[in-house]
Amino acid sequence: MKILICLSNVPDTTTKVKFTGDNTAFDKTGVQWIINPWDELALTRALEIKEASGGAISSVTVATVGGTEVEPTMRKGLAIGADDAIRIDADPKDAYYVAAQLAEVAKDFDIVMAGIEASDYNGSAVGGMLAEFLNVPSVSSVSGMNVEGGNVTVTREIDGGSEKVGVEAPFVAVVQKGITKEPRIPAMRGIMMARKKPLKVVPAVEVEALTEFATYELPEPKAACKMVDADNVRELVDLLKNEAKAL
Repeated sequence: MKILICLSNVPDTTTKVKFTGDNTAFDKTGVQWIINPWDELALTRALEIKEASGGAISSVTVATVGGTEVEPTMRKGLAIGADDAIRIDADPKDAYYVAAQLAEVAKDFDIVMAGIEASDYNGSAVGGMLAEFLNVPSVSSVSGMNVEGGNVTVTREIDGGSEKVGVEAPFVAVVQKGITKEPRIPAMRGIMMARKKPLKVVPAVEVEALTEFATYELPEPKAACKMVDADNVRELVDLLKNEAKAL
């Protein structure tokens, strides 16, 4: 069995967001790019499964839609332990477009894992769309996965608890926190080996994006903190009701 991890290249969560071109484009100047945290957890769990599978999992591949600027992030995925990487040479225009591009390289894989969302746009759409493009089952809210003797069992979160589901490959797993405890940190040996691992570049397929970004805007700055005397309950209730609209 082969596992494909869909990696999204996202700004570090500490990035100070700025826009250019009259707020029509994200300003990438000085941005530190990282693997989307949910995708990083998926990759870690895939490697754990491979190591414990006794050879049942033959390879773990990472795939990303983007230009050459995403390759350092992909190399980090290789340094963590992925066997190879595929870069689809295209600008990730929207979720539909990204899912369509990933579907072209995901056809030969038994298990496809995608983070529940990306930390930049938080769309939560690519995983489900990808399954539709591939015409295979998808399992959402996956917080655990095990492969034993070719049989795959996933744990998913539901209201009030969790459930275990048996699923036949090929399928798409949309994973969330809990899939593994902590993401792996690349060791020096892994970083050195990543330089020699194959990173294949494939052309994009002809697909029309369904949406476009017209303009961006930053949220309103937070108001100054108001201090209320601990004994002045009436003022606190008044502020919560009439100003904060929380009551």
